[in-house]
Amino acid sequence: MLIESAEGVEPAGTAVERRSAFGGVRTRVLVSFLALLVVSTAASVLVLRQVLLSRIGEQVERELTRQVESLDQASELGRPQDGRPFADVGELFDAYLSRSAAPSDGALVAFADGRLYDVKVADAAQGALGQSYGSLAELTEPATGELDTSLGETRYVAVPVGIGNSTGVLVAASLTAAERDQVESAVRIAIGVSIVVLLLASLFIWLAAGRAIAPLNALSRTARTISDTDLSGRIPVRGNDEIAELGSTFNGMLDRLETAFADQKDFLSDVSHELRTPITVIRGHLETLGDSPAEREEAIAVIQDELDRMSRYVDDLLLLVKAPRPDFLRTGPIDLDLFTHDLFAKARSLGDRDWRLDGAAVGIVVADQQRLTQAVMNLASNAVDQTGDGDAVWLGSSRVGNWARLWVRDEGPGVDEHDRGRIFDRYERGEGGDGTGLGLSIVEAIAQAHGGAVELDSRPGLGSTFTVVIPIEADGP
Repeated sequence: MLIESAEGVEPAGTAVERRSAFGGVRTRVLVSFLALLVVSTAASVLVLRQVLLSRIGEQVERELTRQVESLDQASELGRPQDGRPFADVGELFDAYLSRSAAPSDGALVAFADGRLYDVKVADAAQGALGQSYGSLAELTEPATGELDTSLGETRYVAVPVGIGNSTGVLVAASLTAAERDQVESAVRIAIGVSIVVLLLASLFIWLAAGRAIAPLNALSRTARTISDTDLSGRIPVRGNDEIAELGSTFNGMLDRLETAFADQKDFLSDVSHELRTPITVIRGHLETLGDSPAEREEAIAVIQDELDRMSRYVDDLLLLVKAPRPDFLRTGPIDLDLFTHDLFAKARSLGDRDWRLDGAAVGIVVADQQRLTQAVMNLASNAVDQTGDGDAVWLGSSRVGNWARLWVRDEGPGVDEHDRGRIFDRYERGEGGDGTGLGLSIVEAIAQAHGGAVELDSRPGLGSTFTVVIPIEADGP
C-alpha cells in the first residue's frame, strides 16, 4: 500500500513509523505524565511558598505581640521611680521606650492624641517607618496586619492605650524583606530540584512507556507481515500482564484464522473433488444420450440418482456450516424413555435387520430432539451399511450421573485402530460405506453443539458401538 506525501509516494509502513515517532502512544503517555507532573509540581511549589510566608508572618506577629504586651505591665506598675500612676500616655511611652528595645529590623512607634510622639528603631535607616504608620494613630481596637512602606513590606501589631483623657497607640513593626528573601531562595531551590526530577522522570517514563508498548509495536509489525497466503507470523509474549494477554489473544486469533484458512482450502478442494464425479457422470450420459426410450429412461434414472446424491451432499454441508452457530440448536425437555422407543421405531425402517432395543433410560434431558434424532439415525444408517440382511443391530439409551447416552451397536467388520480418528473427518468413509462421507462428521457436530461428544468402541471383526454422550442440562450454544 502506498501513501501520497509532500515528497511523493512512500510505503504505508514508513508513514506509520513516522507517525508513531511523533504522535504515537509513547509520546502521548510522556506528554500526559509530564503535564500531570508539571501541574502537581507547580501547585506544590506555590503551596510551599504560601505556607512558608504564612509561617514567617505568624512568627513575626508572635514576636511583636510579646513586645507590646509588656506595655500593659508598665502601665500597671506605674512610674519606674516611685510607682505612682502615669499622668498621661506620653509619660507611659517615655518609660516604656526607655527600657524596651526595638524589634530586630523594625521599630516601635508611639502616637499620642493622634500625633506621632516618638519612634525607636533598630537601625537609623529605618527612622522613616514612623511616618508610614500615621493611619494607625487613632485606632481604638488592637490590630495586626501588613503595610507597604518606603523601605518595603512590614508586619505590624498596634495596641491602643488610654490614661485619663489622654489616648495613644503603640505600634510594633518589623520589615519582612529578609525573611521573604529566604523564602524565595528556598522556593528557587525547590524549583531547581523539581526541574531535575522532571527531567529524570521524563527519561524514566519514556523508557518505561517504550518497554510497555513494545509488544504493541511487535503486534503492528506482525500484522503488516500477515497476508492471506502467510499466516505463520506470531508475536513473542513475555510476562503475564495485560499487554502479554493482548499478545496471546492476537496469537490465538491468528491460530484460528490459520486453521480456518486451511480448513477452507481443504473444504474447497474436497467439494470440488466430490462434485466432479457426479458432474462427470451426468455430462457423460447427456453426451451419449440416445434416441430410444429405453436409453433415455436409463440415462434419466442415472442422472436423477446423481442429482439426488449432490443435493444430499449440499444439505449435509449446510448442516455442518450451521453447527457452530448459536441458533443451531432449539432445545427443550425430552423424555428419554419415549424418545428411545421413537428412535427405535424409526430405525427399523432403514433396513431388513434384526433390530433390538438395548435398554431405554428413564428421565428428562434438555436437548434438540430433531438434531439428536438426525444424529442417531445417521449412526443407525451407518450400522445398516456395515451389516447384511438379518444381522443384529442394537439401539438403546442410558443415564449415567449428569450425562445421557444414546448408542447404536452392530456386529459388522468393526473399525481398525488407525481409522478410529479419521472416520469422523469430513469425506472419510469406512469399509463398505457409501454416501457423502459426512454422516459421522454430522453426528460429532451435533454432539459437540450440545456440549457432548461421540464415543467409539470397536474391534475388527466384532462390530462397533457408536455412543452420543450429552449433558442432561444442555450447555451447548
